[in-house]
Parts: sequence; C-alpha cells; structure tokens
Amino acid sequence: MADNQFGRDAVSRRKFIAATGAMGTVAIAGCSETSDGDDNGEVIVKGSSTVFPISDEMAQRFMDENSDVNVTVDSTGSGGGFENHFCPGDADINGASREIKSEEEDHCAENDVTPIEMHIGGDALTVAVSPDNDWVDSMTFDQLAQIWSDDSVTTWSDVESDWPDEEIKLYGPDTTSGTYDWFTENVNGGSHRTEYEGTEDDNTIIQGLEDSQYAMGYFGYAYYSENEDRVKALDIAESEDDEPTTPSLEAAKDGSYPLARPLFIYPAEGSLERDPVYNFVEFYLENSSADWIADEVGYVPANQDMVDENMSKLEDAAGE
Repeated sequence: MADNQFGRDAVSRRKFIAATGAMGTVAIAGCSETSDGDDNGEVIVKGSSTVFPISDEMAQRFMDENSDVNVTVDSTGSGGGFENHFCPGDADINGASREIKSEEEDHCAENDVTPIEMHIGGDALTVAVSPDNDWVDSMTFDQLAQIWSDDSVTTWSDVESDWPDEEIKLYGPDTTSGTYDWFTENVNGGSHRTEYEGTEDDNTIIQGLEDSQYAMGYFGYAYYSENEDRVKALDIAESEDDEPTTPSLEAAKDGSYPLARPLFIYPAEGSLERDPVYNFVEFYLENSSADWIADEVGYVPANQDMVDENMSKLEDAAGE
C-alpha cells in the first residue's frame, strides 16, 4: 500500500479569506444550498457510490477535528451527481469513478461552475456471483461483454454450452453511475444491455447475488471486501491468452488486475473560496495517501506524486 508520507507541515495552510466579498464568492461558486449567510459551515458532497466510502470517512474524520463544520456526503452516482447537483451549483464537490465528460463540463460552464479534477485513489472493480455458483471461477472480457452488452444472451449456457441452461439474473449500477460508464466503455466496447436490475445502492447488488445461485453483478472493490462471505468474486482475464487475476488492492496498484481504475473528486473552483470547503478538500488530499484507506475502506490510496499534484491544483485555485 502507499505509504502515508504526506504530513500537514509539508504544505502551507490557507488562511481564512476576508469576510468582505463573501456573498460574491458564493455567487461564483453557484452553490444554492450554501448561499445563505448562515450556511458557511456547510460542505456538500455528491456523486459516485464507489467514492462514497472514502468521502464519508474523510468527512467523519474532518468533523471530529472541526466541530463547527458540517460535511454531508450523498451517494448519487457520478453522472447523477454532476447532472443534478454539482453542475447546477448545488454541491461543492462531486466524487467520480470515471473522468468528467465533455457534456458535463459544458453543463457546469453554463452555470459558472469550474470543476477541478483530482485523482485521489484507485479501485479494483469486482465482478461477483453467488457463492453457490460452482461452474465459473474466472471470465474474460469477451465473456463479460457477451453477458453485459447483449440483451439476447439470457442464460449461462448462451455463453458457454457446458454452463447451466438457467437464466442469468443481472444486478449492476444504474446508468447514472460512473461504474456503469467505465464498465461499458472498457469492457463492453461502448454498449450496455438494458435488461438488468440497475441500482445506486451496491448493497442491493450484494443481496441479489446472495439470493440467487444464477445471479451476477459488478461494483467497487470496497463493497466486495465488506461482503466476502456473502458473494464470490471472479478472477478476470483481458483475453483467453492471459492468466486470470484475482481482484485485490495490490493487483490494482501494480496494474496486473485488468479492471483496475482511477477514482476522483471534483471540487468546484468557486466553492474553494469558502473556507470550510477549502479546508475540507485540503484535509482530504493530505490524508488521501493514508494506509487506512486500504485497511478500513478497501481502496488503493493515492501515492505521493498524486498528493503533490492535487495540492498544487488546490493552491493554484486559491491563488497561493
């Protein structure tokens, strides 16, 4: 795991901005939920269900040290967060399990919201089945794409003739999810079947796999690591010529796991003019390389280069 070499003394801490012009600052941020004068101690975080466990833990730790600030973190999906909350100016930060799309940047620009991309960690996207599934332990990208990109594939035997002639019950992230977008683009070749149960609650996927021997789903590694006794993760190979790799944080970190992917937060540049938002983001970045992100949350922490780059972006946004 990445060593936590990044201490608070390594960066100059931003001091409180002058009270004058505070209302103008909020207008630049475009954050309607924080535009009331009494709400300066509020930080609103929306977005990815995958990034949610990191942001939620960061919020709890930050509030333990800053009792005058309230940080709310909601899981809305990466796309749902951008579309419905962040770009309209109703959130200070959006978590994302994929990069922001150009149309989302355009939407933000229409509302004078400027997102700042910060790569804060990594994930081993996990494909899982029921623990009662005794016919498959690994899959290739091609097999996954057959199941997840084509509505005509309905049974396990449609993929491999010696697999059960039983309907595959599919559970996955909703179309507003960054996990959905990343899987669609990187595994399915740009398409995704419509006949499956989509949800922004990864625990619903876990429950679906646990309840049906013929079910399959995919989600972030953290949800798998919390439920290893309830579902069975599949080893993944990019092609038939590759050795299947078990999902793990080490394999995601060294690049040997083919479903490894980056995780991001996008603070709004205008929101960073407000001290609670800036201070929370600074805290988030300072702690993004901490071992507890792997040990307690289940994701790959940021390395020192990522921390340094993100801190530079933060300081540039604040004009330091």
